[in-house]
Amino acid sequence: MADPVISPPEVAFTSPLEHSRRQLEALLEVSEAIAQQRDLPALFHDLAGRLHSVIEFDFLSLVLHDPVRNVMRLHILETHIPTEKMAGTESPIEGNPSGWVWQTQQPLVIVDVDEETRFPDFMRRLREHNVRSVAIFPLTTAQRRLGSMGFGRMVPQQITDTEMQFMQRVASQVAVAVDNALNSATSQAYQAQLARQRDRLQVILEINNLLITSRELPELFRGIVNTLERVIHHDYTSLALLDSQTSLLRIHSLDFPGKQNIFKPETVVSRDASPAGSAIAAGQPVIARGSELDRFDTEVIRILRAEGLQAVCCIPLIHHAHTFGTLNLASRRLDSFTPEDVELLQPVAAQVAIAVENALAFKEIESLKNKLAEEKLYLEEEIRSEFNFEEIIGESPALKRALAQVELAAPAGTTVLLLGETGTGKELFARAIHNLSPRRDRTFVKVNCAAIPSGLLESELFGHERGAFTGAINQKIGRFELADRGTLFLDEVSDLPLELQPKLLRVLQEQEFERLGGNRTQRVDVRVVAATNADLASRVAERAFRSDLFYRLNVFPIQIPALRERAEDLPLLVRYFVQRFSRQLNKDVEYIPADVMDALARYSWPGNVRELENLIERAVLLSPGRELRVPLAELKSTSASGATPGADSSSSSISLTSLTSSDSSIATLEEAERQHILRALKQTQWRIAGPKGAAMLLGMKRTTLQARMRKLGIRRPV
Repeated sequence: MADPVISPPEVAFTSPLEHSRRQLEALLEVSEAIAQQRDLPALFHDLAGRLHSVIEFDFLSLVLHDPVRNVMRLHILETHIPTEKMAGTESPIEGNPSGWVWQTQQPLVIVDVDEETRFPDFMRRLREHNVRSVAIFPLTTAQRRLGSMGFGRMVPQQITDTEMQFMQRVASQVAVAVDNALNSATSQAYQAQLARQRDRLQVILEINNLLITSRELPELFRGIVNTLERVIHHDYTSLALLDSQTSLLRIHSLDFPGKQNIFKPETVVSRDASPAGSAIAAGQPVIARGSELDRFDTEVIRILRAEGLQAVCCIPLIHHAHTFGTLNLASRRLDSFTPEDVELLQPVAAQVAIAVENALAFKEIESLKNKLAEEKLYLEEEIRSEFNFEEIIGESPALKRALAQVELAAPAGTTVLLLGETGTGKELFARAIHNLSPRRDRTFVKVNCAAIPSGLLESELFGHERGAFTGAINQKIGRFELADRGTLFLDEVSDLPLELQPKLLRVLQEQEFERLGGNRTQRVDVRVVAATNADLASRVAERAFRSDLFYRLNVFPIQIPALRERAEDLPLLVRYFVQRFSRQLNKDVEYIPADVMDALARYSWPGNVRELENLIERAVLLSPGRELRVPLAELKSTSASGATPGADSSSSSISLTSLTSSDSSIATLEEAERQHILRALKQTQWRIAGPKGAAMLLGMKRTTLQARMRKLGIRRPV
């Protein structure tokens, strides 16, 4: 049984004149539809409804040529019969009726597909969709060939000449409409491309402006976030930088509205278990969505997933072929971060890399500048201060043994513990160790643990962050940082508070610490030389000093001999101090009486070299001429108050008694100086300056004598 012919009744029983009128009306309606519709699917749907009144068809198709792929693509298939979606189907030009029409620019009419021998594959597909006859017309404008427009029927049917002419006219008008629509789409796509390019250039320009104007990393990051959120939808932004010492990623900056404290400050992330680490390893952007994120077993990803984030994009920061971090964006949308977004983010990341490196460089420069300023102040204080010695003086065997140990320990870089009584010159030995070591070109920093209050000692040693305690208005660099790659001398280490000893132990073992009030680990390379006049072993037994710290300090102990153990060095020291203080006090002392030298040699010197130095300074000051006058009575009173352990107190008492005056009353040093000046003034009849003045007689400058007189209250009698 033949398939039924679908034809509107009004078409079948109308006269040719009436039919021609309807065709003209339909053409006008086609023009009206073309004028009203810019969207091709809507246009074809409207055309199908208008054309059904004048022509029979079951299918209306639009096939356009794709010049890029050189294929014929089905764009629209308009029909009232249910069928599968076929729009987008592509076919080669050869072997395709629409391709033949496009190439030859001639209409193609197939009355019965069963009898058509050309295009066998295409005829088979038409039969599968119950299409029995087709008429295909070229769509061509004055500028270009576009494709074809086809009318299909479900019954074999011949097309009349009148219908052919009508279909060709419709195809001509549709060609203009399609050309306009394609031009409009191309224009819109071009405008959209220009808008994207404009936004991209605007973002790069703003990032570049940030690079020029901002040097602080937090301010720079805030500007990056404000710029990117206008062009790319995302809910989370972070900056992860590689820690060169630990090879871990550290989150330096974070923007997560409403969740700013979601991570601890400077959270670290493993490179092997994070998308940021994968981006650094590959040197390419990494995008992970949904379940892909769950393969990264890190606390950071678990927290972000718990907050509903579905997509993460990590862009590596690369500058001069060096990858040092990532710019990370995350979104609650699964379809975020399109290829266009990634294409935009890559040049942005290149700019961000430059900006971040500059910010970090400026931060490091500022830190080094502050450190150099601290070192400068410290060294200026050291220069202004008076050292006990300018060099080690002595030739005794005991001193030579100690110096031999210094020469042995200095190049090794090990921790040295200097032991000896007070005043033996432990700081001078520490300086000698530093000067003989490979660290001689770096800073020698000293800290007296007994001179600094225990509450401030931690800040003094390790520094503090701004706001760490009341009054900490600025960040302070500690002595360990000042001594980086140099030597730190811890004097009187036995007085270190117990609560601070574990932190010192950690620095000695790990060479790392945290500033007071900070959580960032600071790594240093410091050689520690400690000194004490106490018996540390006894303090450990009394639980006043940690045993583990004692063992760590006691790597290379050096015992510095007391002055009484190197008596043969005393004449050298006396002469050295006399010359030194004569220059400082503008005196001309040159001679040391033999009996004075003998008395000094027999004294036990409980204060060691420091006591000798102070005594010689007073003696030079009191000496009126070129002969050194030592106040030996002071040595007697010191000896009588209590002998130093290990010294022969009886011999000292006898030797000093034989040198004292028979006068039982002893005047004070100030009174003795006052009487001495008065005698000189009386002898010169109160003449101060000139060749025969008191200043010349006393071996002093006129201004020095006048200052002494004012201090002692000496006035010329009226």
